Amino acid sequence: MAEQVSKNEQIGFHKGALATLAKEREEMQKVLAIVEQLMQLHIKGLKDLGVDLVAQAQEMQKESKQEKKLAGKKKPIEDLLNR
Repeated sequence: MAEQVSKNEQIGFHKGALATLAKEREEMQKVLAIVEQLMQLHIKGLKDLGVDLVAQAQEMQKESKQEKKLAGKKKPIEDLLNR
């Protein structure tokens, strides 16, 4: 009998946890929707001011690729420490 109560308690615990997590997920989705709306407003504001976001994103990608190439040429930290 004690094993059955323990199993029922475990089932209740897991069901309660899932219910709580489902509610948390719903709230996170609401927050994400608000953040997305705010980002869209700022993007629109920048476009209205003549900022070319596509060109800036492409420039950032180029810079990132260049940094990765340079990082590959750097000496390992062990070599720098063993001087």
